Amino acid sequence: MSINNLNKEDLKVSKPFLKWAGGKRQLLFELEKRLPNLILENGIIETYVEPFVGGGALFFYLESNYQVKKSILLDVNMELIMAYRAIQNDSKYLISILKDMEDEHLQKSEENRKKNYYSKRDDFNTQMHEIDYTHYSREWVDRAAHLIFLNKTCFNGLFRLNSKGEFNVPFGRYQNPTICDVENLQSAHNSLKKTELLCTDFTKSQQFIQKGTLVYLDPPYRPLNNTSHFTGYSREGFSDQDQKKLAEFYKKMDTKGAHLILSNSDPKNHDQKDDFFDELYYGYNIQRVPAKRNINSKTSRRGEIQELIIRNYSN
Repeated sequence: MSINNLNKEDLKVSKPFLKWAGGKRQLLFELEKRLPNLILENGIIETYVEPFVGGGALFFYLESNYQVKKSILLDVNMELIMAYRAIQNDSKYLISILKDMEDEHLQKSEENRKKNYYSKRDDFNTQMHEIDYTHYSREWVDRAAHLIFLNKTCFNGLFRLNSKGEFNVPFGRYQNPTICDVENLQSAHNSLKKTELLCTDFTKSQQFIQKGTLVYLDPPYRPLNNTSHFTGYSREGFSDQDQKKLAEFYKKMDTKGAHLILSNSDPKNHDQKDDFFDELYYGYNIQRVPAKRNINSKTSRRGEIQELIIRNYSN
């Protein structure tokens, strides 16, 4: 069924298993209605590639509502890919660990929950120097459980690493956090069964991209201004030079005949004269859509802004 025949309220939205700053759940409707017409009409995606998977909101949505024949998800964040792999390979064991963590945490007083959080954060950062990141094992599942626990109980649901690669988000005060969402973890497991997962730079995705491939590029957003920089998702960060490198990659994949969708922050929210992305992607289909800023620590600075959706085709 074509998206044009559906109301926004009728759409089935699958949830990512992690809270993710910059996640795309709120933009799903805007992204979906901009899919290539052939996909909207027949509901089939031959190959889907996402080089910056993050929370995977669009992937999980497409997997639930379309026939995705082949999918490849990549991210440079090893901790994130480990969690995806654990859900893919050992979801039942992961759920059992998380359930124990949830039961233990929720029965504590708020002060003891705080102590428990920082204890698990210390364990997580210590394990970073001991775990084998190369070969999959049950250790990955335990680490994924710690990551999900921290993500569900930390301040604002952020994922942030310092320059040493350590998770450094403070404790979040939640009355009754859902740490083990059994139904959603099982759903994520089903979606990931046939998916290829790689921890690598976005440029390595080109080997999977060919004519007709649907590619969604959702890199770490460019800061709206000098004071809003969110450091983060990997210790290396993502600079303006990286954004320019990505634009060159975009142009190269365009020559292959792939269908490309890219999202990013709109610098014009802060400075109407800032044409950074308009110049980088000149000649492509650049659209501005409303979105909400959710990661600012000050509530007064959250609210509706514009984000960019850039495609190499028009419907």
